[in-house]
Amino acid sequence: MSFRDLKNFTEMMRALGYPRLISMENFTTPNFTLVAEILIWLVRRYEPHVDIPTEVDTESDRIFFIKAVVQFMATKAHIKLNTKHLYQADGYAVKEMLKITSVLYNAMKTKQMALEDAVEEDSNKFKFDLGSRISELKAARQLASEITSRGASLYDLLGKEAELREMRTAAIARPLEINETEKALRAAIKETLEIVEKIKEMLSNVVSDEASLDAKIEKKKQDLERHQKRLQTLQSVRPAFMDEFEKIEEELQKQYEIFVEKFRNLTYLESQLDEYHRLEQERFEEAENSLRIMQHKLREEERDLMKGSLKDSDSDLDVPEDEESDSDPEESRPSKPQPSRSAPMAGRGPRFIGNMQGDDSDDSDDSEIDADEDDEEGEEEEEEERREEDESLEVLLSRSNRPPRGGVRPALLEESDDDF
Repeated sequence: MSFRDLKNFTEMMRALGYPRLISMENFTTPNFTLVAEILIWLVRRYEPHVDIPTEVDTESDRIFFIKAVVQFMATKAHIKLNTKHLYQADGYAVKEMLKITSVLYNAMKTKQMALEDAVEEDSNKFKFDLGSRISELKAARQLASEITSRGASLYDLLGKEAELREMRTAAIARPLEINETEKALRAAIKETLEIVEKIKEMLSNVVSDEASLDAKIEKKKQDLERHQKRLQTLQSVRPAFMDEFEKIEEELQKQYEIFVEKFRNLTYLESQLDEYHRLEQERFEEAENSLRIMQHKLREEERDLMKGSLKDSDSDLDVPEDEESDSDPEESRPSKPQPSRSAPMAGRGPRFIGNMQGDDSDDSDDSEIDADEDDEEGEEEEEEERREEDESLEVLLSRSNRPPRGGVRPALLEESDDDF
């Protein structure tokens, strides 16, 4: 069955006036009730007074109904239908019912065309148009030529009728031979018997096949039951290694939890260590910057002290000499003060050696010698103080290069004024 056949069937039934709406999806599955209703309606449309059984409840009733419909259509309408396809009540049944509907639809269409032609003739009775009759003239000319050719052939056949009549009468008058007819009948009976034997063999084979299939099905059922019982026994029996497996699984779970905890702690400690290194680096940089600032301040203070000591020495040298003293200016010259660079660290001021007054002229030579000795001693002390200062700066710088332990900053800025 094709989609086109199903569509044509539904349209023809709608055109014929079937009271029920037929969908194309009604025949996707077997629907015998619908097929029976359509067949009854078609048969009664073809012959309104026909008597057909309408009961289709049981299998025998359906078979009797299909046979009656097929016999009626074969005898009255000369339409051959397939009983198997009609009994299937699916798309193949539609294909068989389409034969009946096409006959009825063509008859209805022909009747409508005849009525339309009659109406047109009545309406065009008093009208004559030569242009509309050209096609009719062509058809009449063709029919005339066909009549002529068929008349000539009929004349030839009638000329041979004399010979054919003699041959026909001789064949009819010849008596039939009983032996030949018996031989032909026996051959036909033999053929039919062979066909019957073949059908019986096929039926016996079907029975044997059915028995073998039943045996196979029973065997498969037994195998299935046996396998199911075995499966149940296997599921109910506990394996010997299951206890050990569960213990190992519990130990594995504990070890995994310990591993996760240690891994988490290790990750946390690594992050803390990175943070500690970062803070130490920042503290070291801060300490280094503070030491640079402190060193710069010390140098500035040293320069200021040097400048102040030089100014003090110049002011001491500018003191006016005593006019009444007869001593030598060199004898009355005070000792040169020696500036000390480590004065802020020791907590004492600059140290001066000598006397600024020249009262006794006898002691001028001794004072001059003492001044020279004091100058030499002052220079030596100054050099020693410078070395001590350099050593103290080196110690501070070496301490600043080491990062402080425990995160404690050196308190250098707070006691810087007291150290010097």
